[in-house]
Amino acid sequence: MYYIMPIIFLLGIVAIALEDKIKVNKSASAILMCVILWGILMFNSQSILFERGNPAFLQFLENNHLQNLPLKEQLTQFLIDHAFVSHLGDVSETLFFVMCSMLIVSIVDKHGGFAAVANYLKTEDKRKLLWYIGFSSFFFSAMLDNLAAAIVLIAILHKLVPDHTDRMKYASMIVISANAGGSWSPIGDVTTLLLWTGGNIGAWHQIIHVFVPALVNLLVPMTIAHFWLFKKGSKLRISSTLTPEDEYVEMIPVKSRVIIFWIGFLSLALVPVFQSITHLPAFMCVLLGLVFLWIYTDAMYGNLHQIEDEDKLSISRLFKTVDLPTIFFFLGILMSVAALETGGQLRLFANVLSTNIQEPYLISFLIGMISSVVDNVALVAATMGMYPVVEASSAITPDLLAFVADGGFWTFLAYCAVTGGSILIIGSATGVTVMGMEKISFGYYLKRFTPLALIGYIAGAATFLMFG
Repeated sequence: MYYIMPIIFLLGIVAIALEDKIKVNKSASAILMCVILWGILMFNSQSILFERGNPAFLQFLENNHLQNLPLKEQLTQFLIDHAFVSHLGDVSETLFFVMCSMLIVSIVDKHGGFAAVANYLKTEDKRKLLWYIGFSSFFFSAMLDNLAAAIVLIAILHKLVPDHTDRMKYASMIVISANAGGSWSPIGDVTTLLLWTGGNIGAWHQIIHVFVPALVNLLVPMTIAHFWLFKKGSKLRISSTLTPEDEYVEMIPVKSRVIIFWIGFLSLALVPVFQSITHLPAFMCVLLGLVFLWIYTDAMYGNLHQIEDEDKLSISRLFKTVDLPTIFFFLGILMSVAALETGGQLRLFANVLSTNIQEPYLISFLIGMISSVVDNVALVAATMGMYPVVEASSAITPDLLAFVADGGFWTFLAYCAVTGGSILIIGSATGVTVMGMEKISFGYYLKRFTPLALIGYIAGAATFLMFG
């Protein structure tokens, strides 16, 4: 069963990638995979942990002086009281952050906070709009996260670009630009969030060293797309920036909309500052911002008597807009990886990889390429399990130096794992989300935008290796 677990994991990843073909939601596949893996661990713990001399299990026994207990009880305490609870705590930090971030973005959007952005992006020139959208998603991704930025910009696109064929082109470029922007920010992607909260890479170190490669990753595909996607001087028809669902927004004073926008924006943008000052988990900052939004909007509606059905926009109602299937998907993926880490399979894979590939940067580059097929959250979580952070000291070898906190391996991985997900549209949560929202087929993206994403990925990687 030791070797069956990685096979089940790979089958689960395939099911997730083929969600549209097999007609099974990826969240269901991820949760089922998680339950099966932990069930195998529990029912075969003696052969998987004890007979193979699992180092984590042996260390747990030694540190807690449990050698005199029956073997079954030792295994149960290790798996349930130690491994499962510990991993669930780490995963919960990420899930709470993602969930609260999604809710804050929804609140700001529903209250018209992002509507003004559409006015700034409004233009008839298709090429000019391409650059507006590209840079907007690049910086919005860094300040919010790439998934949230993509959702917001797709909503703005619907107000600016009525033609679906044109909109698919812009939406596909949003996948590339949003992932590029998400790679240089600690809150820009779930994978960078994992690296940051796991202590593998510091926030400011990531921003300083990954920003330029990420910008190159954006500029190269955008420059090619500028000449390739749209003819010179081509125009688009401008539609209204307000839709019927925004009818209540017009009743909210502009000042209140601006305040709501800034509360939400700062709740996400100031997360690195909050954590560096308080040393509390990142999700505590977004929780604080959510509370401020809740208090402010409740007080605002108390003074807006002209809105009869204020529950249309109340935060208690907007809680229902949180994408729970996505939360369950991340739970299933991360806890499945935790099962493989607990069982020792990741350590075995790391040993095989390290034996055959000695160059840390090549490992990061290949992980980025693999992330175009395999979900990058799962890949980074697995990589963190395979390669623990090395304590910095004068005695470590040059190769191990890349694996210290803020080492080159982790910094390059932050770039590769996120931007590599743009090579195929199924390689990132952003791509899958945009794919569903705009009904973009796998083949359409593969023919037209995979070459652009691949060129940008290689160009950014080369920039990092030369100057990072």
